[in-house]
Amino acid sequence: MYIDPNSGGMLFQVLAGALTAVTGFFLVFSGRIRAYFAQMRRKSREDNTKDQE
Repeated sequence: MYIDPNSGGMLFQVLAGALTAVTGFFLVFSGRIRAYFAQMRRKSREDNTKDQE
């Protein structure tokens, strides 16, 4: 199968852009997950201190 140089360059640019978009999505998403679990951990600690009183 032959891919001429212009098509190969275009394919590379599309794949590079897609990889960048996917990486950015996961970075944003992972930050929100960490924030959610940190909030749940704080809430759990507050509940435990109230139970001990």
